[in-house]
Amino acid sequence: MEVVIRDNPEAMAKLAAELIAEVVRRKPKCVLGLATGSTPVVTYKELIRLHTQEGLDFSRVTSFNLDEYVSLPPEHDQSYHYFMHENLFKSININPKNTHVPDGMAKDIPAFCRWYEEQIVKAGGVDVQLLGIGSNGHIAFNEPGSSLGSRTRVKTLDEGTRQDNARFFKSMNEVPKYAITMGIGTIMDARQLILLANGAGKAEAIQKTCEGPITAIVPATVVQLHPKATIIVDKAAASKLSREYPAEPRVLVLQ
Repeated sequence: MEVVIRDNPEAMAKLAAELIAEVVRRKPKCVLGLATGSTPVVTYKELIRLHTQEGLDFSRVTSFNLDEYVSLPPEHDQSYHYFMHENLFKSININPKNTHVPDGMAKDIPAFCRWYEEQIVKAGGVDVQLLGIGSNGHIAFNEPGSSLGSRTRVKTLDEGTRQDNARFFKSMNEVPKYAITMGIGTIMDARQLILLANGAGKAEAIQKTCEGPITAIVPATVVQLHPKATIIVDKAAASKLSREYPAEPRVLVLQ
C-alpha cells in the first residue's frame, strides 16, 4: 500500500485518471471496477478529457460498478445507473453492453448477486478498482462489521451513511435503506486498487485506514493487505496521518 498526498481534488483526479489510463492503454480489453459518489466525479471528468483530447480508447473495456441502491429504478436521478451514464458512460466510447451496474430492482436479489460475481469471473476479474471511502470507513456499501471475505450481497445501510447521502435526495425518508454491494473479498480480488478521499471529513477514516489495525469495524483497513493499492488524498484528508508519505507514486505494473 502506498499513500500519495495531493494539494486538491483536481490534482488527485489527474493522478487517479492517469493510473487508470495506463491500464487501459496497456490492456485495451481490461476490466475496470468503478465507483460512484461525489469524490470520483472529478476523476471521471479527467478520463473524459483523456478520451476526447488524447484519444484514450474505451471501446474494448468492460466495467463493473461497486454498488446500487435497492428499489431505485435505473432511470431514477439518484440511481447509480443514472450517475454512471451522466458522469462517464455517455461521454466515452465504451460499449453499453460491456457496462455492469448492480440491478437494484432485481426480483431475486440473492440470485442476481451470484450472477454478478459470476460475470466478474467470466470477464477475467477486475484489473483496477476505483474506490471511495465513507466517513465511517466503509468501502462500497460494506458498512462497519462487514466480513473481510464477503461477496456481492445486500447490505443494510448505516444511519450515518444514509445521513451522509441525504443531501442527494429531497428528504431523509427518500434515502434507501438497502443496497447491493460488491463484497470486500470481491474488491480485494482486483489486481490493483485506487482509493480516493478528500476533505477534512474523511481525515479520521483515512488515518485509521492507513495506520490503524486491520479490522472489520473499519472495512477500508483491509486495503493494507493488498499488494497494489494506492491511496490518493488531499491535504485535508491527510491531516491526521502521523507518518510522512512520498509525493509521487511508484510505477504500478499489472502481472
